[in-house]
Amino acid sequence: MFVESFDEDWPKYFEALDSVTKERVVKKIRKILEYPKKRHMGKNTRFFVDEAGQHRITYRVFDESNQVRFYFVGDHKQYEKWYSSYF
Repeated sequence: MFVESFDEDWPKYFEALDSVTKERVVKKIRKILEYPKKRHMGKNTRFFVDEAGQHRITYRVFDESNQVRFYFVGDHKQYEKWYSSYF
């Protein structure tokens, strides 16, 4: 099982969610930590994306340190905005 870490911007995105969505995201993070390499965000990127309901979670996997670093969580529109500003 991998260990989680969070980007410095993560709290800003996570705290904006309602309590029900936060609970879903936490459950999804637990599942991601068991098997993190699921779906790449796109070609030539080291980021992965997963969904918790209508929300997207982006993260990277660092095999050498056995760590998963989470960067963003938000709905589809917020995800598109984050994606375009990040890449």
